[in-house]
Amino acid sequence: MRVILVVLAAVLLLVESGSRAQRSRMAMAWPVSGVVTSAQSSVTKAHVDFDTHLKPIFQSKCMPCHFSGGQMYDRLPFDKPATIRKLGTRLFTRIKEEKDRKLIEDFLAQSP
Repeated sequence: MRVILVVLAAVLLLVESGSRAQRSRMAMAWPVSGVVTSAQSSVTKAHVDFDTHLKPIFQSKCMPCHFSGGQMYDRLPFDKPATIRKLGTRLFTRIKEEKDRKLIEDFLAQSP
């Protein structure tokens, strides 16, 4: 009888530790708003600099129209971070490459 209780206790401990690990993985995948776990805080995104990272993308895809002297520059100057923040993901109608989109999304997620 004692052996059965010991085995049952061990099984319950294993099940509980497994569910804790699962909850931990779920917390990392779907963070609760306002709650930062230690795993989340240790994984910080690199700062996306507009001039270094994003401007070259826009120069290659949106020049000459959205840069100085272009037809659209007065309405939508793509050499200004404020314009990019204003447009947000609507830029993706022209920006198709996933790595470029990811950089833009990371830039938009940063506080101005």
